[in-house]
Amino acid sequence: MTSTTTPPAAVGGTEKKAATPSGRSGLLGENGVQFILLVVFLVAVWIFFASFDPRFATGNNVLTIISVSSVIGLVSLGQALTVISGGFDLSVSGVVPLGGILFAILTNAGWAVFPAIVAVVVVGALAGLVNGVIITRFKINPMIATLGMLSVTGGIALTLSNGLQIPFTNVDAGVLADRSLFNINNHVWLLVLLSIVLFLVLRYTSYGRRIYAVGGNREAARLAGVRVDVITASVYVICAAFAALAGVVLASQLLTGSGTAGINSNLQSITAVILGGAALTGGVGGVPGTLIGVLILGTLSNGMAILHVPSFYQTIATGVVLLLAVGLSQLRVLRRRKS
Repeated sequence: MTSTTTPPAAVGGTEKKAATPSGRSGLLGENGVQFILLVVFLVAVWIFFASFDPRFATGNNVLTIISVSSVIGLVSLGQALTVISGGFDLSVSGVVPLGGILFAILTNAGWAVFPAIVAVVVVGALAGLVNGVIITRFKINPMIATLGMLSVTGGIALTLSNGLQIPFTNVDAGVLADRSLFNINNHVWLLVLLSIVLFLVLRYTSYGRRIYAVGGNREAARLAGVRVDVITASVYVICAAFAALAGVVLASQLLTGSGTAGINSNLQSITAVILGGAALTGGVGGVPGTLIGVLILGTLSNGMAILHVPSFYQTIATGVVLLLAVGLSQLRVLRRRKS
């Protein structure tokens, strides 16, 4: 399993396999080596923090890292689609808190958990649809379009909550954060399930190959018969839906909806996706690498918290990791062009 995938080109609605996709020659290929290096780096970070504090390597702390990282993991899965397609979504930082606020309001009003989750995901998908329409129909840059939606969704979240937290009146609404099979939180299993589904979609379906084609070369994909605007809009719908679901999970963990929870989701998710091997130019990326990127960020955050590193240093560390990831991404792009 590799961290990135380079799909065959789509021609006239059917796909023709490329002779030798870039970066996949040899036993492992560039992408396989990159994935292994990410795993090695994660292990190195793990050893580093464990050497300073034995509590870091305990089983409970491992579960904590995985549980906390699952929120950004859900956002990053959706973000991966937008990046692979050649864009990105900044509005997730507004959709996540909006999802948490709506979930708290609905469950407090007597809604059952499942219908409330579905309603929140639908609202998130609608926000993503607006993003997609603005980007495809009005040809607005994704950064501008999603930044505007960030202000709208974030503002709605704060308006609905009056700037206050909304505690759950029914603690059973936090079922997604409960532990079940193997004493692991339900939302972790949800992340695993969605990761598997998304991996299969990207790797083995024509829809997945079209996402890569659009990100690789929009005009070539259009000439090959791919409905570029439809594919582009769809990834923003999925991304926002995943962000809204992440908001539900975060609210379930906190047992409260907050208009400020998850406001750094855009920075963290983009960092995880790029760190996992995706390219800002599009056409490259995948689920395994994204998940490793999420775990690296979660491990760094948890380790610094255990070592009592001030929170603003943690923010600086995330920014540094993003800059390094973007730099490495650009180097990979240059290498592919030369090859």
